[in-house]
Amino acid sequence: MRREPLRQFASDNGAGICPEAWEALARANSGHAPAYGEDRWTARAADLLRDLFEIDCEVFFVFNGTAANALALASLCQSYHSIICHELAHIETDECGAPEFFSNGTKLLLVPGADGKVDLDAVRETALRRSDIHYPKPKVLSLTQATELGTVYSVEELDRVSEAVRRLGLNVHMDGARFANAIAALGVSPKEITWKVGVDVLCFGGTKNGMPVGEAVVFFNRDAAAEFDYRCKQAGQLASKMRFLAAPWVGMLETGAWLRNAQHANNMARLLAERLQALPGVRILNTVEANAVFVELPRGAAEALRAAGWRFYSFIGSGGARFMCSWDTTEQDIADLVADLNAALRAETSDAPISAPVNP
Repeated sequence: MRREPLRQFASDNGAGICPEAWEALARANSGHAPAYGEDRWTARAADLLRDLFEIDCEVFFVFNGTAANALALASLCQSYHSIICHELAHIETDECGAPEFFSNGTKLLLVPGADGKVDLDAVRETALRRSDIHYPKPKVLSLTQATELGTVYSVEELDRVSEAVRRLGLNVHMDGARFANAIAALGVSPKEITWKVGVDVLCFGGTKNGMPVGEAVVFFNRDAAAEFDYRCKQAGQLASKMRFLAAPWVGMLETGAWLRNAQHANNMARLLAERLQALPGVRILNTVEANAVFVELPRGAAEALRAAGWRFYSFIGSGGARFMCSWDTTEQDIADLVADLNAALRAETSDAPISAPVNP
């Protein structure tokens, strides 16, 4: 009986720790250090992020992306405000009401948009729909970069968003769980798609990019960061041994691994898409720009892949399957997956697309 594949395509969360992050953790694990972020590792990581973004921003480190998004949004809102976001945004579909909880009830207002990107006409209509006191006042536009469908907002698109939100008087939050993949795809400096286009706060993902745990909350609007440390403490996100959240950032940023990892994952996704597209009965559903590939598969082939030990998600809203590449995905992993799928397709007699239940 065949063993389960060593590396999977369900999520980049499933990958291990990259060498640069692991080595930095080992270096930090020497002797004692001040607790609660008063250590040199945390200071160094924050300074490296300021250098990366070329601006004097406020930086905080938290354990996970849900906390990063929820607390960052709470810092931009009062409970009577609302947050406009794409209908497939992670803060809507996969965070268990955390943004509403930590903001004491701020309402999410959903808008459509092709390729996982907000439709600006829908944003304007939603923001201007009502201005009476009985309606939650729109305050923030939340963008996901790269999007939940694996696409990337270009600089030009973000310029248009920036112009619109300035006119509407909205703040901008960016969910950057895969921000590094977006930078790798665009080939621009981080400032070009953050503070220069009006982003107030970025939740910069580390876990999906090869770190063991930890996200950076980067405030370009320093006023919005007021007392954010208290929010972190209250929410259980102030790590006592903060150096172990911060040290991987030092390793990743000093060596450039944050970008290399993202470039590799993106390259593997493009290779996977090319190999899958060559198979009969397989259709690529979205443009492959970051490290995700969405495909339509015959039902029996999808079931056969899972029976062979492969893990992948049937994605919200797309009607297909998501294959996510990671910093450690190899060409052999792709070859093995494609070979098993090809074998399943040869045995498949039905062309019906998969309609498996949505995975969280």
